[in-house]
Amino acid sequence: MSSYLAGLGLGLSLIVAIGAQNLFVLRQGIRREHVFEVAAVCALSDAVLIALGVGGLSAVTGALPWLVVVVRWAGAAFLIGYGLLAARRALRPSGPTAAAADGPVATTRRAVLLACLGFTWLNPHVYLDTVFLLGSVASTHGDARWLFALGAATGSFAWFFGLAYGARHLSRWLTGPAATRWLDGFVAAVMLVLGVSLVVAR
Repeated sequence: MSSYLAGLGLGLSLIVAIGAQNLFVLRQGIRREHVFEVAAVCALSDAVLIALGVGGLSAVTGALPWLVVVVRWAGAAFLIGYGLLAARRALRPSGPTAAAADGPVATTRRAVLLACLGFTWLNPHVYLDTVFLLGSVASTHGDARWLFALGAATGSFAWFFGLAYGARHLSRWLTGPAATRWLDGFVAAVMLVLGVSLVVAR
């Protein structure tokens, strides 16, 4: 039980920080778009990454430093591209009827899930935190390392579903053309800053 709680605590402490993935989940919750699917993809992806880290992938990727560099550049391109699209949405709403609409134009499930996978698997920090750090700490728990992993995965599920459905609940106060443009502007700023930070990182 102590290993489970240690994994739960460390997993939550690593995942709660505001980042591209959390901001995307928040945005989809506010928009009430494919909320369950987005939360499930993020949580399941985290569980897979945690299992890979505990299973020893950290040692493999540690021997292939170029792999982290490739992920960093791919992630930077993805974040900057998404940031520019969000900035375009904020500056130029979609069409003359956008201001009169009850809410933003819906995005297809496929597009949302592809973006969600991009925010998860093209984020180099997820490998540093989830695979390397969690995997390393889990190894100190010996035979109980999989209980540690289960605790960390539980934290991911609780966080992503709580964030997504919490944002969905708050959407009644955060919907409307003006709020949507402000949200897209904030998303654009964060994504561009994160993308540029990956480019200039050493």
